[in-house]
Amino acid sequence: MSMGDQPIVIKRIKKVSGGGHHGGAWKVAYADFVTAMMAFFLLMWLINTTSPEQKRGIADYFAPASVSETTSGSGGILSGTALGDDGAKGNGTRSVIEELSPESKNPDNGKSTDGGKSSSSDPAAEAIKEAQQKREEAAFASAAQSLRQALQDMPELAELSKNIIVDETPEGLRIQLVDQEGRSMFNQGSAQPNDRAKVLLRAIAKTINQLPNRISVSGHTSATVGGAKSESDWPLSAGRADASRRILQSGGVDADRIYQVSGKATSEPLYPDDPTLPGNRRIAIVLLREAPVLPPDQGP
Repeated sequence: MSMGDQPIVIKRIKKVSGGGHHGGAWKVAYADFVTAMMAFFLLMWLINTTSPEQKRGIADYFAPASVSETTSGSGGILSGTALGDDGAKGNGTRSVIEELSPESKNPDNGKSTDGGKSSSSDPAAEAIKEAQQKREEAAFASAAQSLRQALQDMPELAELSKNIIVDETPEGLRIQLVDQEGRSMFNQGSAQPNDRAKVLLRAIAKTINQLPNRISVSGHTSATVGGAKSESDWPLSAGRADASRRILQSGGVDADRIYQVSGKATSEPLYPDDPTLPGNRRIAIVLLREAPVLPPDQGP
């Protein structure tokens, strides 16, 4: 075969540009994904580390500000008014804004006489007060349940459970030792509690020791048949309250927690329809609600 007869081989090379089968677009998508995940975890970390007061402050910052009245657009077809619920030519949502705006409910228009500070409540103070109330309600419920459980677990107290009334009042958690027909807490005309009352008062002292609240103790008597009031009811009710206070302290209650000991005679009957009922003779022990402790700059 001569040199002129040698076969000619043509080699075709396919040029691939852009990084293979998928090109470089996946890198951009992956970078966006990593950035989004980093932002997500950063947001979760910030939510976990901020306090409720800070979250409330952030929410208040982004909340819409109060809208002031303006005359803009008064030359229009509706003369500055809008079609709203107040009428065909009412002021639109302005009435709603005024209803929700704190400034509209403040007769001083947000001003106060204390150095120009706003008289509206501070979000941090409100949050502290709300948290305090929730903790207090939970503590009162737990104390009431503990007392009821103690009355059920101890045989000597089970039969006296009808002489105990536990409820909540605006003043706080109230525990009352009431007389029942044929089963009184004090002997007739005596300021000293009998054995039944002493057992109940010691059980109440154990429940009281679970909470730090201050205590108010008041004594009450029942009216005599005919409605006649006796002058001896006042010292008698006060003496019974003070005798109950001494038993509570002997049961471990700190003397500094005693806020008030009073005798109210027949002035506040438990059963106003019949002041002569034995249930009106009672000792009322109240765990007083405590005001929340505010930061120094939030005080009155």
